[in-house]
Amino acid sequence: MDKWLMLVLRRDSVIRSGKVALFVGTILVTINYGDKLITGNILAAEWIKMILTYCVPYCVSSYASVTAILSAR
Repeated sequence: MDKWLMLVLRRDSVIRSGKVALFVGTILVTINYGDKLITGNILAAEWIKMILTYCVPYCVSSYASVTAILSAR
């Protein structure tokens, strides 16, 4: 577990996962909340959901990065 955590917190893994989360998360937020962003009718709960939308691709990308690093060793 320590090895996995060390790899997921590596600078290159964090940057890669952050880029993926920014790209994919923005697409998902646009698809799911684009109409509300345009009209400005956004509730507080929806802002929280939008933030969480970015967390999902970050976690998936982090998992994929660590798995690839470990399988290459």
